[in-house]
Amino acid sequence: MSQAAEKVTDYHDLDGAEMLRVSDLHAFYGESHILHGVDFDVKRGELVTLLGRNGAGRSTTLKAIMNMVGHRTGSIVINGTETLAMKPHRIPRLGIGYCPEERGIFASLDVEENLLLPPTVRSGGMGIDEIYAMFPNLFERRHSQGTRLSGGEQQMLAMARILRTGARLLLLDEITEGLAPVIVQALGEVLVKLKERGMTIVLVEQNFRFAAPLADRHFVMEHGRIIEEISAAELPSRREHLNSLLGV
Repeated sequence: MSQAAEKVTDYHDLDGAEMLRVSDLHAFYGESHILHGVDFDVKRGELVTLLGRNGAGRSTTLKAIMNMVGHRTGSIVINGTETLAMKPHRIPRLGIGYCPEERGIFASLDVEENLLLPPTVRSGGMGIDEIYAMFPNLFERRHSQGTRLSGGEQQMLAMARILRTGARLLLLDEITEGLAPVIVQALGEVLVKLKERGMTIVLVEQNFRFAAPLADRHFVMEHGRIIEEISAAELPSRREHLNSLLGV
């Protein structure tokens, strides 16, 4: 892959432009066929959710975008660049950050060392002071090892770490799972601030009450496919229908 092919367009010129388009995406783990033709798009500055019951393929979709599955077919265009044939370590250079459900905190490193470890993939990343202003809990625990952080603090650190890299498209997987309500509220406030900064966010989330007021659009997945798209404007009239799809 040439450097020219990996070049990221200036995001300031992309208001309303398409940041991500996933078309006819199939993904496999060994012989298991998990995604069966996923189609959706995300515009710059949008926050969209991938909703669905357990096993619907939401987390696999994020991993497939990052080329972290066994095999995939279809098309994944990130900011105008087709990435299906791109090696996993090159994808973050397009300005995309992935926060996995497992969080991946380095237990032997303290908070600040965890923050400083990932490389900068493009200009415009948040500085340490900006990150601490957004996550005051991390500033208070900046000299604490990863093993001594609460689940909520680990989640904040996992998110903060990718903000430093310069990523402008964030893939966030189940960031509220198992967390106390006060931490969930704090994470919601962070997502609002990130949207205000023009970041684009794809959020896999089981907690629909948390996701509903944040998202511009909701994509409902079932059996490895997108079966429904519901905009924020449509949500009040379609909430009962959506609840039935999600089994809540």
